[in-house]
Amino acid sequence: MSLAGQNLKYLRKLRGWTQEEFAAKLGIKRSLVGAYEEERADPRLDVLEIVAELFKLSLDELLLKDLSNTSGSYLARRRQQKMMVAERNLIHFVPVKAAAGYLASYADTEFIDELNTFTLPMLSGGNYRAFEIIGDSMLPTPSGSIIVGEKVEDTADIKSNQAYIVVSRNEGIVYKRIEKNNRSKNKLTLISDNPQFQPYQINAEDVMELWLAQMVISKVSQQQRWDMNSLASMVNNLQSQVSTLKKKMN
Repeated sequence: MSLAGQNLKYLRKLRGWTQEEFAAKLGIKRSLVGAYEEERADPRLDVLEIVAELFKLSLDELLLKDLSNTSGSYLARRRQQKMMVAERNLIHFVPVKAAAGYLASYADTEFIDELNTFTLPMLSGGNYRAFEIIGDSMLPTPSGSIIVGEKVEDTADIKSNQAYIVVSRNEGIVYKRIEKNNRSKNKLTLISDNPQFQPYQINAEDVMELWLAQMVISKVSQQQRWDMNSLASMVNNLQSQVSTLKKKMN
């Protein structure tokens, strides 16, 4: 016996749709939805296919399973699976006001659990954290941006010239590009995107956490624009700094 009519009624009410709204989504008349739900007519195959796509169900489940039995239904299992995936992909957010507390409690799971969280559908399968940055050292990434980083477990895995959130004992939480020091493996050079800021070195042993930048989240109104004169000046400054840095490293 087909349960399609019963299931259509259950699914419609689950979404809070009227018969008129449901009919519009299915491309049929409202009276036909009523006939299906009251089992005065069998739903056409093309209608069932639309319903199956809307609710991510198979035709067998739509026709043969009582979806209102939530104790063991497909929808209940799918909802539970989605919640489990969401929990695994939660991104904890460290705002500037929590930076001092984070430096003292970054390894404290209770402290981390108190941070606000969010998810990003394009990021999955990794250990991610988000940090708010303040200042102009990484322009054109504006002050107040959120940097989403993926955890790097070992400084040996650092990729030169990539941007990282660096959590260290002496510098706190900073967003910089990292250049490995060929002459001294226990030193890391931190470089700003804004050439008005000089590169500087830190001890690798002082690094508590590293997060490889994967995404930048900022308000549209905050996006920076450069005029050509400013850009040319910064390029010249950057070239001078790179030359000085190469001399020091050699």
